[in-house]
Amino acid sequence: MTRSFRSLIERQIQKARLQGQLDNLEGEGKPLPDRTAETQTDAAEAAGFRIMAQAGVLPQEIELKKEIDSLYKSLQTTDIEEERKAITTKISRLDLRYNIAREARQKFMRH
Repeated sequence: MTRSFRSLIERQIQKARLQGQLDNLEGEGKPLPDRTAETQTDAAEAAGFRIMAQAGVLPQEIELKKEIDSLYKSLQTTDIEEERKAITTKISRLDLRYNIAREARQKFMRH
């Protein structure tokens, strides 16, 4: 993990801590689960995402992915063509935003 990405994670954690979003979380004070199968970089990134998720400060790409997944489920449950078209359009727009956010994070991590 690049130093700049770690700095981003630390800033997000500090912001959440100052706002009290990290108080009384499930598992507080306990060690993180053993993830020996992951590389140290992946484990650190995963831990950062997990901490941010518990504090309710998920990165934009994660929020977008959740919304896209939800829309795909909605798409499967409707047979009305007009609704399917609207959902598909929204998925396309969100997918573009998701890919932009993901690419920005990856680019940020490389520097």
